[in-house]
Amino acid sequence: MEQAVLHYSDCPNYTLVDSHCHLDLNHYDEDRGDVLIRAKQAGVGTIVNPGIDLEQSRQAVALAETFPEVYAAVGVHPNSSSNVDQETIETLRSLAAHPKVVAIGEIGLDYHWNKVAPTQQKKAFSAQLQLAAELGLPVIIHSRDSNDDVAEILEEWTQSLAFRESPLSKRPFAGVLHAFSGDLALAKRAYSWNFVLSLGGPVTFKNAHQLHELVPHLDLERLMLETDAPFLTPHPHRGKRNEPGHIALVCHKLASLYNLSVQQIAEKTSGLAFRFFQIGGLSAC
Repeated sequence: MEQAVLHYSDCPNYTLVDSHCHLDLNHYDEDRGDVLIRAKQAGVGTIVNPGIDLEQSRQAVALAETFPEVYAAVGVHPNSSSNVDQETIETLRSLAAHPKVVAIGEIGLDYHWNKVAPTQQKKAFSAQLQLAAELGLPVIIHSRDSNDDVAEILEEWTQSLAFRESPLSKRPFAGVLHAFSGDLALAKRAYSWNFVLSLGGPVTFKNAHQLHELVPHLDLERLMLETDAPFLTPHPHRGKRNEPGHIALVCHKLASLYNLSVQQIAEKTSGLAFRFFQIGGLSAC
């Protein structure tokens, strides 16, 4: 697949972290190595690859073993959660023992596609939250058309005795609302749970006026960058396959919205990502 050339100098003087990228998907089977080279050229030094089901979680771990800049999260996406049971949880527990697994995710609720009954989604979500608390790993949260229910579950979870006595309560942060789609009130609730937010391609869309107005009010100390590649491709590549190198476009847009330099945004968001996942920064050069 032909990709547009990124208009950034090779090895910029900052390191970016793509906190959410699905490199394991077959969209990259023909050129995964080239995708990672382009990411490096755009300044991306670290990529976190969440799982969406057991097989993709296994593949995420395999990629993390193969590429030093890639880390994995393991979990079952709500649209894949119809068969989540105790055996599934034990398999995730085993996968999470790998030293390059840095989170449980992506997990949550999705009421947009109606692929899995909400009751089953909630059951799978709660079981994986419990696993994360037991293992002391932060959670990567997917929420689509389900913010109210997700917030209710997360608030109850973070206030529970089981969470407060878990290793996760001692971590710098408990979780991230990935591809944040809420309002300022939800953002403030997330901060109260010791959560952070992540933003990706949609912030670059020309018609995303509400998001552009919201961003300067979000706490930059609680913000990570992501691509969600191969999805949510930023402008001007919208409509094409996304890839981790395009996170530089997200960084540039946020610099404009916060009236800060690109390097300041990179330092803030990457520093948070390293603390959130408790990993050391890898230089992109």
